[in-house]
Amino acid sequence: MDALRAVRSVAPPEACIGSGAIRNAVWDALHSYSTPSFLADVDVPYFDPDDLSEATEQRYEKRLKALRPELTWDVKNQAAVHLWFHKVFGHEVEPLRSMRDAVATWPETALAVTVGLQPDDSITITAPIGLDDLFSMVVRRNPRRVSVETYRKRIAEKMYSKRWPRVRIVQE
Repeated sequence: MDALRAVRSVAPPEACIGSGAIRNAVWDALHSYSTPSFLADVDVPYFDPDDLSEATEQRYEKRLKALRPELTWDVKNQAAVHLWFHKVFGHEVEPLRSMRDAVATWPETALAVTVGLQPDDSITITAPIGLDDLFSMVVRRNPRRVSVETYRKRIAEKMYSKRWPRVRIVQE
C-alpha cells in the first residue's frame, strides 16, 4: 500500500503498479511465505501519448525514489514502448492504444495485471487477460508479443519453480 500511495502522489497519467510486484505478492501469499521473495524492481506503467520522453519517465522515477528510497522503481510510459522495444527485443511493435492494451501484451499471462490506488483509496485492477493464471500460479506465454524463444529465456532466468515450488510452467 505504501508503494501504491507513492505512485498515486507522483501521479503519472493512469499510473499503477504491475507485473512482478503483483505476481510476487500473490504467489508469496499463496505459498504462505512470511518474508517477501526477491523483487528486482517495482514496475510503474503509465500511459501518456502526449509526452513520450525518457526524461519524463526519469523524473517520475526520481520522485518515487525520493519518497521510497528502499525500492527500485522502473517507470515506463506504455505509449512510448514502440520507440524502444526493437532495440531490446529485436522486432518492431505497433504503438499501444491504451493502458489496457499495453497490459494485454506483457510477456506472461500471470504478469498481465496492474493495481492502482484511486484518490478515495479504492483499488483498481486491470487484468485484460484475466486473473486465472495469476491465482492458479500458472506461467504461460502471452503470444501477443513474446516469441517462444524469449519466453524460454525468461523461464530460465526467472527460476519460477525454484522460487515458488507450486507454480506450473506451460512449456512451448
